[in-house]
Amino acid sequence: MAQFAEPMTRLIEELRKLPGIGTKSAQRLAFHVLRSSAEDADKLSAAIRELKQHLRLCSICNNITDVDPCIYCTSTSRDQRLICVVEEPTNIATIEKTRSYSGVYHILHGTLSPIGGVGPEQLRIANLLLRLAEVDEVILATSPTTEGEATAGYLAGEIHRARPEVRVTRIATGVPAGSDIEYADEVTMSRAMEGRREF
Repeated sequence: MAQFAEPMTRLIEELRKLPGIGTKSAQRLAFHVLRSSAEDADKLSAAIRELKQHLRLCSICNNITDVDPCIYCTSTSRDQRLICVVEEPTNIATIEKTRSYSGVYHILHGTLSPIGGVGPEQLRIANLLLRLAEVDEVILATSPTTEGEATAGYLAGEIHRARPEVRVTRIATGVPAGSDIEYADEVTMSRAMEGRREF
């Protein structure tokens, strides 16, 4: 790395810790901050400080929130007896965009990954099992990856053991809208066939 003044080097090193940011991108960002006004730099640092000071995990669903419980868990217009389990807080936005889901959420903050050293203890599963007493259905909306499928299978087993009467469903996966069937792999196509519905 090129020699920069110590404050610039420190900022570049900190920016390199962000996901998807390499040395060149970190340098560009650092020089952008340097060229910004003092007021803009203060706003950026204040936003980062406030993020760390005021955001926490919801004690019920593990969503990132500034109020506990979060807005989904306290909403009277949402079906509290329907829980959608997702991997990360960012997944909620994708589901909310559909405007077709009115239940609540549970965020695991990851997936099972024995190779990555992530077991059930590292995920936020315990408080999901505590919520089952007041639940009719749990939708497993983990990604259709090897880790996501393993996590969904594990959760289904745990939920059935804890509360056999709770309905456990899995989101359908298959050919994305607007794509050509010709380019779908066999796993995607078989999931599309399995998840078919009346037309």
